[in-house]
Amino acid sequence: MPVDSKTELTQYVSDSRQGYEADLKTLVDLAGVSMDPERKAEILRTADCAVSLIKRMGGEAEIVQTNGNPVVIGGFVSDKSAPTVLVYNHLDVQPADADEWKSQPFSMSVDGDTYRGRGSTDDKGPALAVLYAAAYAHKNKIAVNVKFVWELEEEIGSPNFEEFLKQNKEKLACDSVVISDTIWVSRERPAIPYGLRGLQGVLLKLKTGNKDVHSGLTGGLARNPIAELCQLIDQCHDAKTGKVNIPGFYDGAREPSDEEASQFVKSGFSIDGFKKAHELISLRTDDAKDGSLRIWAKPTFEVHGISGGYQGPGVKTIVPYQAEAKISMRLVSDQDPEKVFQAFSKFVKEKAPDVIIEKEGSLKPFLGEFKGPFADAAVGAMKDAFGVEPAFTREGGSIGAVVSMKEVLGKPIVFLGLSLPEHGYHAVNENFDWQQASGGIKMFVAYFGRLAKIK
Repeated sequence: MPVDSKTELTQYVSDSRQGYEADLKTLVDLAGVSMDPERKAEILRTADCAVSLIKRMGGEAEIVQTNGNPVVIGGFVSDKSAPTVLVYNHLDVQPADADEWKSQPFSMSVDGDTYRGRGSTDDKGPALAVLYAAAYAHKNKIAVNVKFVWELEEEIGSPNFEEFLKQNKEKLACDSVVISDTIWVSRERPAIPYGLRGLQGVLLKLKTGNKDVHSGLTGGLARNPIAELCQLIDQCHDAKTGKVNIPGFYDGAREPSDEEASQFVKSGFSIDGFKKAHELISLRTDDAKDGSLRIWAKPTFEVHGISGGYQGPGVKTIVPYQAEAKISMRLVSDQDPEKVFQAFSKFVKEKAPDVIIEKEGSLKPFLGEFKGPFADAAVGAMKDAFGVEPAFTREGGSIGAVVSMKEVLGKPIVFLGLSLPEHGYHAVNENFDWQQASGGIKMFVAYFGRLAKIK
């Protein structure tokens, strides 16, 4: 990009700050919590707002209905002979308990360069940065068509997204896909993920009576379902090391190459930084390489909650009659969620035949490329905007829409995220900041310019 163009872009970004902040507040103040049916009206208002934003910036946009929440599609298409990139973001958000926040989660506050509110970093702030970049690219006749697909069910696993893609494949025709819904390892080192872990969730339920009973009268003879589920979970995995003991669990899991593992370390990952960002006191390892492999490239077994019995203050001496454990297994490339579920079910039935197993959400893992023209364009654009060459990493989380786009659209997928660990994905006091937003606008303008040159 010529020097004068860089100067012009810098001025555009500076001039856009006030408008960007106002638009982000409008979006964040809409509590589009997809998992809460009572927030349906705000989901619909979010879709309306998104369409208005794209149109106001000079693009075309429409709402497409699905069997669940709607999807917003639109963009800037001016030259059908030019390359077309499809940009994916989501505008639905996680719930938020206002009592736990420093400010109201659904009334965005601005503190200097920081924007605090639910959805500010996941994923409304990054989505808005791409929109501002696309509007600039269109106005300045960068030879690329930019299409948007903004989903409103990502936080509940994208249950209707694949069918939406199949029904609207022609409208979404493109040469490549870019997603801005990922996290850097640190502010000092940009990161480009190229893989996502899959997911298999399960509920374990055990009922041993019809009511809670007095432990003084029945303890020692009555079965305790909480204790039995704890014992079963202990048999499933080693809580100290994280090693899973279920036969067949690791089948197919692809080990990262030495080159990939070295990129993970070069990303700037550190044990101390990870603990600080996530407010953790201690971890399972103090080795940075092992730690990065654990969160990005190895399957996991996690217990998210155990319920049953007395949950109030003090000790109420009862034996509970039922209990439930919530579990998920994150999976890596070449693992099959269905096969993992079958292996888990077989193991549980052998160890605890009367435990009921309920299958929850399943997502396949995704592994893309970290070499080639689109990866090179992403590296160059990040370096242009942030002044540092990024490292290639993987993401420990899951994005169901990515697998669907890979299978239905069949185009190269690149991740260009803007969020930082301290921004607090899904956490209290979630936030975004102008440094990442402004850099993101510059990055996407540079990326669109590089895509225009890919033949």
